[in-house]
Amino acid sequence: MNSRIKITKSSQSNVSKVDFSNIPFGKVFSDHMFSARWKDGEWGEFEIIPFGNLSIHPACLALHYGQAIFEGMKATKSVDGKPLLFRPEMHADRINASANRLAMPEFPEDVFVEAIHSLVGIDADWIPPTEGSALYLRPYMFADGEFIGVRPSDSYRFLIFTGPVGPYYAKPVSLLAEEHYVRAAVGGVGEAKAAGNYAASLLPTELAKAKGFDQILWLDAKEHKWCQEAGTMNLFFVINDTIITPAADGAILKGITRDTLLHILRDKGYKVEERAISIEEVQEAHAAGTLQEVFGSGTAAVIANVDKISYQNNLMQLPPIEEHRIAHMLKAEVNGIRNMTIVDKFGWIVPVKESIPA
Repeated sequence: MNSRIKITKSSQSNVSKVDFSNIPFGKVFSDHMFSARWKDGEWGEFEIIPFGNLSIHPACLALHYGQAIFEGMKATKSVDGKPLLFRPEMHADRINASANRLAMPEFPEDVFVEAIHSLVGIDADWIPPTEGSALYLRPYMFADGEFIGVRPSDSYRFLIFTGPVGPYYAKPVSLLAEEHYVRAAVGGVGEAKAAGNYAASLLPTELAKAKGFDQILWLDAKEHKWCQEAGTMNLFFVINDTIITPAADGAILKGITRDTLLHILRDKGYKVEERAISIEEVQEAHAAGTLQEVFGSGTAAVIANVDKISYQNNLMQLPPIEEHRIAHMLKAEVNGIRNMTIVDKFGWIVPVKESIPA
């Protein structure tokens, strides 16, 4: 492919040092990264370079006023070893939606996709071979203007690095419905993948862990009754064989995995509802014995089963995980599509194009 991206390969790969049977999530990084700069009103300096540290000015605007956004993607391999991407154009679109909300410049979507292809093509040996594992891709953008002032930056960096990962949640998660702290409000930045969203979640999550729970079940900011997300995941409830997920109302991230699951469920004929669902409705369903499953979805986890939820000291124990047939079906379906053992009728899988040699 005719590339606009300058490629400088690492002199030596570190892939032989990786134990792919034991990969700590988010701590192992591949050989290369993509870099671009925005200045004088346009993007340029597109290049793939050896993975390494960045040099930034102490007044780097992102460090002071939080203009920083990111995406999370995965690359996998087919059963015959071909590197594959999953819905890359949706990630290109969503990072630009986040950029718009934080007054940052949009990144050219064609360059985004080309960069992903080139980067994964070069570091394809870093894709783990086992099902449930993947090469995680982290595109991100931050303001690097060198001044102090509460206004949009005059320059930005866009980077993508990658790293092999195993399953994000190895076991089912427990949730504490949070009644004081909030993740996002309609009109805020909850729909964007802004770095500050995640910083604000850390304290309540640590408090929940101190009480013996894995994650927060976030409720709305106004009434503290409407379910939003679970930790960093979109939420799904199975009640009376109907799958319900909170509607994307401006406070909830429009998850790409969420969209994927909704397509699969509807294609298979399940009854699906995107609507507001209160924690009281969840309690009532549990008391009636009709709350069959709860699970979260996201790029990192794909599917995370929930085994219990606590709200106002009422502990709702879900049926045994072995009985969570919807979640198990969806996870198997997504993983099967990603390794091409299941036919991709939706056209989501994109084979990685060969990159230009250095």
